[in-house]
This record gives sequence, structure tokens and C-alpha cells, in this order.
Amino acid sequence: MILRSAISAAGRQTRSLHALSRPPHDLTHYMQNVSSPSPRNLACPALPSDDPIANAAANKQKVQDNLYNYILAHTREPPILEKLRNDTAQRFPQAARMAVSPEQGAFLSWLVGALGVHRIIELGVFTGYSSVAMALALPPDGHLLACDRDPAAMTMAQEYWKEADVENKIEARIGPALDTLNALVDAGDQFDRYDFAFVDADKRKYREYYELLLKLVRPGGTIAIDNVLWYGKVGDPEVQDKATRALRELNGFLVNDPRVDVSLVPIGDGVTLCRRLK
Repeated sequence: MILRSAISAAGRQTRSLHALSRPPHDLTHYMQNVSSPSPRNLACPALPSDDPIANAAANKQKVQDNLYNYILAHTREPPILEKLRNDTAQRFPQAARMAVSPEQGAFLSWLVGALGVHRIIELGVFTGYSSVAMALALPPDGHLLACDRDPAAMTMAQEYWKEADVENKIEARIGPALDTLNALVDAGDQFDRYDFAFVDADKRKYREYYELLLKLVRPGGTIAIDNVLWYGKVGDPEVQDKATRALRELNGFLVNDPRVDVSLVPIGDGVTLCRRLK
């Protein structure tokens, strides 16, 4: 129960962090800026001190905040990624939450290194935080195919690929992810060519991406699917929007798919790891 509560708290506070329109400029600021208003502080009035239930809720929230601050304090974030995160908040203030969080970026980088990945396909690049994190962990001859439909965000990503000195490892593809995947499959020479895939594009099309990626990722390779907890919406039966329903259906399908080993990891907004068996 303690472990589950700790992980759950970290996940919830991650979502609070992502909701900030202007993330602080360093992790120390995250940990010390207790008095600055967060979306939760602005939305909730002060809790009455004579209400034991309310006080318990406030204490629980403090524990959650402290725990996530602790996670951030013990997460390695290269200076280039910190700069990219802050620049994203300035240039795309309304969409900055789309980028992966620092601890998730570190996790992706660790996976690429630990699994000995050489070839990656990424669906959903945004401003390049995840692609830089993964490319930094690739060997010198590694290759990352980065797919996104937004030219403006891709332009910023390319700036940071160059600054991070990984541009020689990354190939940009602009257009709908399904179009790119279908083109790769239709080419006939890309089957089983990739070691790792990271999926963070249109949530309603995740199942279609997944089926195509099973043809492109080699047996033993991994497909990492982001946002599978969808800010907690997948666990709320009253939420019935299309993206939430699609993710619920995908989660239910993946846990029973005999073609993969699967693990839902509650980091960031939830990442499901699927290892292709054959």
C-alpha cells in the first residue's frame, strides 16, 4: 500500500507540474517555490483548521508535493533538456504540458541505453524533449525517425537537435503519423527494422499505430505508449470523451494481447511498455 500510494502521488503531482503554463527555470526553483501559486492553490480556498477531514486532505497533498519534489531532486536532467523545457514554456505556453516530464525523459533515456537500442521510431515529437533525451542515449551510429505533423514545433525540435549535437542521428518526417507508418509498411523493407518505438501522438489512433508498429519493431523490441493514464480520466467512469474511451479500450486490449509482454508503468502520465514476443 505504501509503494502504491507513493507512485500514485507522484503521478498526480506530475500532472500538476505539467499544468503550469510557465515552468520554473530550474529544479531547485520547483523545490523551493512553496509560496508561488499553482493551479491547485488558485482553484482551492484555504482549508479550515478546525475541520479534521480537510486538514487530513491538506496534509496528504503536502506529502504528495514533497514526494514529487524529491523525485525531481533525484532526477538527472541534462542542461540542454532543462533549457529546452523552459524554452518550450515560453514559445508554446498553452501546449507546454504536451512535453514529457523530466523524470519521464530520464526514464526513456535509460531504456534506450539499457536495451541497447540502435533504431527508434517516435510518433509525436512536439518541441523535441523526448527525441533529444533518447538520441543522447543512442550510440554514434544510432538512428531516430521523428514523426510529427506540426511544422512549427518540429522547427524548434530541429534547433535543439542541432544544439544537443544529435541532429546526425535524427531524421524528421512531417505529416500524420498514420501516413508515415503506412508508407514504411508499404515500402516492404522496414519490417523488424526498429528496436524501440515511442508513441505520443493522436490518442484516438493509438490502436492503429500499435498494429503497424508491431510490423516495424523487431521481435524482442519495445513499443512504449505514453499517456495511458490520461490525467486519471481512464479510471473515472463518468469521463466518456473519445480520447479517454480510446485509451481505456487500448489498455484493456494490451493487457490481454498474447503477442507482447506488457507492463503499465505509472511514471509521468503513464507509459505502457510492450515487448514484442514474435
